[in-house]
Amino acid sequence: MVDSNYLFKDECYKIIGCCMDVHSNLGCGFLESVYQEALELEFIRNFVPYEMETPIDIHYKGVVLDKKYYSDFICYNDIILELKAVKSIEDIHVAQLMNYLKASGKKVGYLINFGSVSLQYKRFII
Repeated sequence: MVDSNYLFKDECYKIIGCCMDVHSNLGCGFLESVYQEALELEFIRNFVPYEMETPIDIHYKGVVLDKKYYSDFICYNDIILELKAVKSIEDIHVAQLMNYLKASGKKVGYLINFGSVSLQYKRFII
């Protein structure tokens, strides 16, 4: 049996390393879009496969709604990243990521905040 706490361990380690590199170079204070662009460059340099702004279908009683969620990144086809550039991670941010995971059927997600003095990140597994 696989311990779910270590699901995609190597991949997650590489992703967080890229995030740390971005934060150590840019620090806090930029818009989320700046961190997203810089992180994309780190993913390319570190051979992290990703999709950016991927639409996620939302199903309601068997019908796919016209409205979509758009995740900041899906890495390795399995790990959702939701980026923030805020003072601190709040419950509403957690709820957003949990909805992305539920709607996509993915098991692992990271909430990553570049807006604080040190990089904040939380891993979620469903």
